[in-house]
Amino acid sequence: MKFIIIGLGNFGSSLAQKLTSLGHEVIGVDSKMVKVESLKEKITHTICLDSTDPQAVKHLPLQDTDVVMVSIGEDEGASLLTTALMKQMKVKRLISRAVSPLHEMILDAMQIDEIVHPEEETAERWAKKFNISGIVDSFELTGDHNIIEAEVPSHFVGKTLGEIGVRRNYNVIVLTTIKTTTTKTLLGITKTTRHVQEVANSATTLKENDILVLYGHMKDIKRFLDEE
Repeated sequence: MKFIIIGLGNFGSSLAQKLTSLGHEVIGVDSKMVKVESLKEKITHTICLDSTDPQAVKHLPLQDTDVVMVSIGEDEGASLLTTALMKQMKVKRLISRAVSPLHEMILDAMQIDEIVHPEEETAERWAKKFNISGIVDSFELTGDHNIIEAEVPSHFVGKTLGEIGVRRNYNVIVLTTIKTTTTKTLLGITKTTRHVQEVANSATTLKENDILVLYGHMKDIKRFLDEE
């Protein structure tokens, strides 16, 4: 996959390096040359430019990029202007960092669907989400064993856990499922609510748009999620 990370502070630079180490193409962007220079040997590409300047960002390969992450943390104004510009340019997938409740409220009003809270989330978790298709969230326990939230693979929709044989065939445990509902606030903003179901068993039927809570080794989880 191809990523553009705008803002190379602690969070942005860490995420850019982890994604590069996983084999992805990453362009790191920052307005400060010292940050760009420090990463030029560590990630795929680095570019120094003002991401709030419409003429400057036209030089970025936005339409050929899978994910644009606005990770600016020092300047909320620059973060919001950059996010608005990326939304206006209709990038494929836009994720923006929020550093305060007000910042998040404005991003919500801009209808930014994916908002990062680096104080609560780590670059490691986001790298895993990007690297394995279908992962919604992850929590590392020990070594490569994780608890993962993931979308139900389309070829398993309508089947029970007993029919799939998740533990037997993949060495993965399904702890529970999460159902999501969407509602609109008084401001007309769509909000998603999650409802955790009972402990999963062999009779649990997987449905479209369900989220699975899985436990296992990352290689086994990846095989379960990626296998057609």
